[in-house]
Amino acid sequence: MTFQNPILPGFYPDPSICRVNEDFYLVTSSFAYYPGVPIFHSKDLVNWEQIGHVLDRPSQLPLDGQGQSRGIFAPTIRYNNGVFYMITTNVGEGGNFLVTATDPAGPWSDPYYLDAPGIDPSLFFDDDGKVYYHGTRPAPEGEKYSGNWEVWLQELDLESMTLVGDSIGLWRGALRDVIWPEGPHIYKVDDYYYLMISEAGTGHHHAVSIARSEAITGPYVGNPGNPILTHRHLGRDYPVVNVGHCDLVETQNGEWWAVGLASRIYGGYFRNLGRETFLLPVKWEDGWPIMSPGTGKLEMTYPMPNLPESKILKPSSCDNFDEERLDFKWNFLRTPREEFFSLAERPGYLSLKLRPERITDLANPSFVGRRQQHINFSASTAMEFTPKNDNEAAGIVLLQSNEFNFNFVYTKNGEESVIRVIKCAGGEEEILKELPIRASTLFLKIEAQGQDYSFWYGESQSDYKSLLENVDGRILSTDVAGGFVGTELGLYASSNGASSNNTAYFDWFEYVGILKE
Repeated sequence: MTFQNPILPGFYPDPSICRVNEDFYLVTSSFAYYPGVPIFHSKDLVNWEQIGHVLDRPSQLPLDGQGQSRGIFAPTIRYNNGVFYMITTNVGEGGNFLVTATDPAGPWSDPYYLDAPGIDPSLFFDDDGKVYYHGTRPAPEGEKYSGNWEVWLQELDLESMTLVGDSIGLWRGALRDVIWPEGPHIYKVDDYYYLMISEAGTGHHHAVSIARSEAITGPYVGNPGNPILTHRHLGRDYPVVNVGHCDLVETQNGEWWAVGLASRIYGGYFRNLGRETFLLPVKWEDGWPIMSPGTGKLEMTYPMPNLPESKILKPSSCDNFDEERLDFKWNFLRTPREEFFSLAERPGYLSLKLRPERITDLANPSFVGRRQQHINFSASTAMEFTPKNDNEAAGIVLLQSNEFNFNFVYTKNGEESVIRVIKCAGGEEEILKELPIRASTLFLKIEAQGQDYSFWYGESQSDYKSLLENVDGRILSTDVAGGFVGTELGLYASSNGASSNNTAYFDWFEYVGILKE
């Protein structure tokens, strides 16, 4: 009985986990996507079911004008005395805040904003009833170099939801002059407080280190075996890279496990899927945690945890848009301030209004997307749409950011209706292929084999024709585009700066992973 990593494939970075009796809950970063902070439930740590989003109201999640890699950074989820707490940073609006709920599926409270500098906040509930905020901030002497930060701590008063008392610098990481000590979490095991962090940035040199102290305020002494997890020494050809940002959990059976992020590279050092969530075993030895005992590196396969297997129905690969609300896998770009989609206007269809906002704008376009979760995949849809002029377009988008994406759309060029593939790299758009076609219902399909993305179209589902094959998809990797997010793909409609009363109707959307990796 083994399981396969990653446990959450695709763009699910910065995982945090907590246990409540026999139930486990996990959250990840969401950056500029809305709703924010997807939350998952599991009984066995391997099979996870999304039960909602922590931040699903505009009052909780202002993302207006933020780039894809801004917004919500590094959430932490904790549970204490019947209440769930999620604490995180909105880097472009408001800073550090926490929300609470008695049911992890929601509703969650509106934010309690904290007067706390820096990012990556976490919470620790001590045995004496005190609660401590800890996060990362610039070093008090100033940034003598980029990333010269420290982990710090301050007591949190849950009655007033304010930080009280003095703030204390705790640790700056295992290496001298290390950059970006981040993602801190404090645990109490036996007689010690353990402070686990990541350091060296979330790129190739990412590493997990740990220190301990007999008092929560320190002094913290680093593990002589630091870093306790990294892949930076394995080289740039190793298939799993940038391992880090871990959180620990103890099961009801006394086993310890860690969730963390890592990326799978393919087609060279490229990471289109972004940073994904992985699971690895932990054991304690001589007062310190050993991560992935026996190998010291993140493996793709491990024996199952000693837990009852979760019975989770796997979702259908095809969404027929028959429900009253969108499935939790779907999301939007930035905070929606107006209704641009509907499942009720035409039952059995997703209706997308054409609006002036474009996928290349820092705006909330008419886009409904989901994560690319496989190296090889096929994504297809049936669309009913008639463009009225050159400005109107609808179809499928492959999206890394507003500056790096592919548009596969039906539009007009003068008097002709055309199917078109547009590549946007560095903010510069280029039409790669265009073909005249006239159809009231159009079938669109994108297939990926590694870094080769191919675009197909047809007037029936049984008669796809090639428009453009084997397009280099490396612009969809952060190694080209920059930032922290992975690739999304989804349905899109725009009037490209003009006013419009047109609508595109999508009958279904199918995404199938092709397990050849």
